[in-house]
Amino acid sequence: MKEIFLLKLGEIVLKGANKRQFESKLRQNVRRRMKDYGDFDVYIMQSTVYVEPMNDDADLEGAWEACHNIFGLVSLCRCRACEKNLDAIFHAIEEYLGDDLDCAKSFKVESKRSDKAFPMTSIQISQDIGGKLAEAHPHVEVDVHHPDYTVFVEVRDLAAYVHGPAEPGAGGLPTGVGGRAMCLLSGGIDSPVAAHMIAKRG
Repeated sequence: MKEIFLLKLGEIVLKGANKRQFESKLRQNVRRRMKDYGDFDVYIMQSTVYVEPMNDDADLEGAWEACHNIFGLVSLCRCRACEKNLDAIFHAIEEYLGDDLDCAKSFKVESKRSDKAFPMTSIQISQDIGGKLAEAHPHVEVDVHHPDYTVFVEVRDLAAYVHGPAEPGAGGLPTGVGGRAMCLLSGGIDSPVAAHMIAKRG
């Protein structure tokens, strides 16, 4: 299956009855940013924004860089989606992350099972996939405490997703949830920093 982005929400998940408004504004902001890079489907499930290219013409590199500047996201990861079974997960990791594993000195598998209907626990998934990867990459040691590289497996409602370490997002709240403000810029650094901090709060 194709590569997609998983963008994790920050403090929005702590909101109460108005959480939907924050998520809606964030989804609008992401969709607006993606327009310049092709046709993307943007939707939110389980406190995560999914950004999925709809065709091969989409500029994934440009869209990925643009995601780093969207307020409201705390972490970003590029991932490969696959079917929710262990064989499909293992093969997706080999195809998508195999080269990164070969370059690492040690690794571990960290799993998260959001779909509670999946018959295995997170620990069982990590043990099974970790064992298969250890056999496939015998020169890479298994280190569950201080690994050189971590393989992440997320079993969610629609599919399973495999990815490497996430990258930090811009944080804060989605632009637009706090109304409008005006900032006068002087010749020093204070006012641009203040403007950035205000924008980060929506």
